[in-house]
Amino acid sequence: MVVLGACAAWSLISAGAHDGRPEGVLLAILAVAAGYAAGRIGGVLLPVGTPCAAALAGLVLTVAVPHLAPGPRFAAPLGQAGATAGLLALSTGAACCAAWSAGNRAARPALGALAVAITVTAAVVGSMAGFVACAAVLLCSVAAGRLRGRGPWLAGAAVTVAAATGLTWALAGDSVPEGPSDALAGQLTGHRIELWRDALRLARDHPALGVGPGRFGELSTAATGIAAPDGRPHSAPLQLAAEQGVVGVVLLAAGFCWVLYALWRSPRPTPVVLTAAAALTVLAVVATVGNALSFSAVAVGAGLLAGLATARPPAEEPTCERQDVPVWDDRLTP
Repeated sequence: MVVLGACAAWSLISAGAHDGRPEGVLLAILAVAAGYAAGRIGGVLLPVGTPCAAALAGLVLTVAVPHLAPGPRFAAPLGQAGATAGLLALSTGAACCAAWSAGNRAARPALGALAVAITVTAAVVGSMAGFVACAAVLLCSVAAGRLRGRGPWLAGAAVTVAAATGLTWALAGDSVPEGPSDALAGQLTGHRIELWRDALRLARDHPALGVGPGRFGELSTAATGIAAPDGRPHSAPLQLAAEQGVVGVVLLAAGFCWVLYALWRSPRPTPVVLTAAAALTVLAVVATVGNALSFSAVAVGAGLLAGLATARPPAEEPTCERQDVPVWDDRLTP
């Protein structure tokens, strides 16, 4: 709550300094908090049913509402492609967590089949990024069943996200060699790279407070140069760097590191913890190169999965025996 409160407070401070619009950031924080609270409660009451229902809800939402939110559509991989991939990855992770939480071993194959069905659905709906993300989560979940220690694998998740963020910043700053840079630009589209460069330029010009939440679209030449701009650089770290400065990026990193720390201390079984960590890591990588976290459904799903994987069982009720009453010792009788 301290981290989420600091994120909300800093968005208001940055918005007040530059006449920004913090509503989107506040809504995302509220969505994460609500999802996390629901996950903590559902993980205690229905440790199998809640993640199963969450996986089905994500699958239905992806198929029934393929664009996840009203607004203009963009050519892949811009726009809703990242949100679709992130939501499918979270759904796969929830299904795998339900399978590992099932006490009845006969139910595990059915829940595992649900995770495979979500992965296949990603390919059917044409989301190649979603298919890769789901497959990565599924493979990590299968491997998690044979692992015992948590620390090294959670540290590896942090390193993976840090490497993806560093690569994004390197591409934005033209620090990648020409050959790999051209190959990556072909996959990510040149327009996305231009958005990243504008975000990095704004972050360098306003390192302390940023330009204010919601103002990137007004100040970016690349964002205003397309027919239907959405006003975002399609990279969560770069967007926060441009709009909220260095402190915004630090708070984002603190939130993710806190989730990994909470997973490390979680009383849930290690396969459940590592599966949730894999799904959240995949979402974080997608968010470094896409617009995933701008969709409320994805933010709620991330908080829900984190809550499910860190839910603590209620404390055992004390027994009715009055063990606190001292037993009389006959030797003390006068």
